[in-house]
Formats: sequence, structure tokens, C-alpha cells
Amino acid sequence: MITEQAKIDQFYDMLVQKDSRYEGVFYVGVKTTGILCRPTCPAKKPNKENCEFFQTAQEALLASYRPCKRCQPLNNPSKLSEEVKLLVQAIEANPERKWTDKDFDELAISANTARRQFKKQFGMTFIEYARARRLGFAFDHIRNGAPLIDAQLEGGYDSSNGFRDAFTRTMGTIPKKAKSLNKFVSKWIETPLGSMIAIANNDALILLEFVDRRGLETEIETLRKKWHAAIIPGESPIFNQLSLELEAYFKGDLATFDTPIAYIGSEFQQTVWHALQAIPAGTTSTYGQLAVKIGNPKAVRAVARANGANQLSILVPCHRIIGRNGDLTGYGGGLARKEWLLKHEAGMI
Repeated sequence: MITEQAKIDQFYDMLVQKDSRYEGVFYVGVKTTGILCRPTCPAKKPNKENCEFFQTAQEALLASYRPCKRCQPLNNPSKLSEEVKLLVQAIEANPERKWTDKDFDELAISANTARRQFKKQFGMTFIEYARARRLGFAFDHIRNGAPLIDAQLEGGYDSSNGFRDAFTRTMGTIPKKAKSLNKFVSKWIETPLGSMIAIANNDALILLEFVDRRGLETEIETLRKKWHAAIIPGESPIFNQLSLELEAYFKGDLATFDTPIAYIGSEFQQTVWHALQAIPAGTTSTYGQLAVKIGNPKAVRAVARANGANQLSILVPCHRIIGRNGDLTGYGGGLARKEWLLKHEAGMI
């Protein structure tokens, strides 16, 4: 087990690094200023001896710390600013529109504000997001059998070269056989443990990962190539259900998810993932126990590899696998999140 001092050292290191994997896992109170902060607060970091760590913001408030005005630890990170909400609504109301910086005047929002806030929330600028949505709108026309020129014009592309370049950047291929391509939609979902990215088709959730997971870009690229798919920002009924269920899960009101999911893996991997889903919330298992459960007790290493290949974080609960000695084992979202999830689920029992 990790000692209290070791945990303090770990939390302080993550505070200095502004590691987003610890978002929601701990809060820090600065003794010299009496201010409460998130792990990712951009403010200058205090010395370790001046830090006091808490599991919840409420604990820190009871210790007389006041919320930092910069990182706002009492606000849910999913709270969008009014400007960002307005911009998202504007795009969804007219997805084929070709936006420019001048168009912000009619929304009474400065271009710099839009660019900065959108980049912070979605990892791309407003113009980049709008361009991706226009491409998705055009792609729908292609998938429904419309000629390429019609899709180009409906998507707001005046130049065929511009359309083809945009298509290539998103899909990695020129749309010569576009009807054979798949369209996936993606969405960022904010949780108490940080941002996650969800990818779905019309029928099921395909990927759910924390956005700071190491190797996520490669994971998404492999997914895109394997399915010959375009992955474009958008909305889906799958995301609506997922968001509601994740909200209930983090409140402690839901332990089993009904969001439809699509497994992308070998028959063996899918067997392991089904076995992971059978582990009840509030309990744990080991690779060895899981191998026995699937009827292949010698396949411990293969089970471990399949566990690591899981692309549906939380819903396929690979975080419920621990070491034989009871220690936490590796987790793509970070061991701090894994520990938080296990403690959270233990409270559901």
C-alpha cells in the first residue's frame, strides 16, 4: 500500500506537472495564501511544505480554504461558458455555413475570445470545428449517393481542391469510393476525472478514453484506418445516453451501463472484455482469475494484453483488474484515476 507521505510526494509532483489525469482525484490547499486549487491550476506552484491535499473540495472548504479564482475548483469542468454554448448552437443550426472571423460580430463575440475558449474546451479553434462539421455535412450527401460536386457545394466548399484537401486531412484518403467509407462522430465529454473523447457510429459506442491517455492519437488513427472511416465532430443519440449514464455513474447512482457498444477486436479479446463487464462494481479481479473465468487459465499474459487493448474505458471496466498481491496495476488513464474509480465503486455497494 502507498504510504501517506508517498501519496503526498506523488500528488505534489503531479501538481507541479499540472497533470490532468489527477483532475478530480485531489485538491490542494495552499497554507500561505489560504487558497484552494485544482491539480491543473496555472498559478505558480507553492513549496511542498505549504501544500495540504484533500480528496474533495468540500473537505478543503471545511478547512477554511477559499476557491481559487483562476482554476475555479468548485465548478464542474463540463460547465461551458456562455460564449462557447452560443458558438456550438450557431454551428449546429447551420452546419454547412462557412464561418470567418468577421461572422463573430453578429454574435457579439470577439474572434480572439472564440478562438481561445474553443481551443481550451475542444482542443481546436472554432473555425477548425466549424470546418469539420461542414465536412461531415458534405459527407452525409456523399453517403446518400449525391454526386461529389453536390456534396462539395452543399458543404460550403467553393473549390473542389479545397474540398478534397479537407476530406484528405480528416480521412487520410481521397473520396474515390466514398460510399464504401464509414462515418463516425466524436464528442468530448467532461467528467469529474477530466475530459474524455467518445466515438460512435449510428448504432453503438466504439471508443471512450480519457483525452490525455498516452498513445490516444495512434489509437484513433488505427481505428480510422481499420474501419476505413471518417471521424468528425458531431452529435448522436448514443452520446446522449452515454452522457446521462456517465453523470449517474459519477454521482454513485448507476453501476451498469446500457449504452450500446461495439467491440473492435479478436474473438479472444472480445471474450476477455465480456468477462471484464461481468466483474461487479465494487469488486476486483486479477489477470489469472480472469483467465480461469474464460476457461483458459494459461492465457494470463494474453488476458493482460487484451485488457490493455480495451478502448471503452469505464464501460468495459479494465480498472477492476489488480495485481495478485493486491497492488494496483497499470491503467491507461493513470493509476490515480484507477484508485479513484475503485474507491468510488466501493461506495456503491
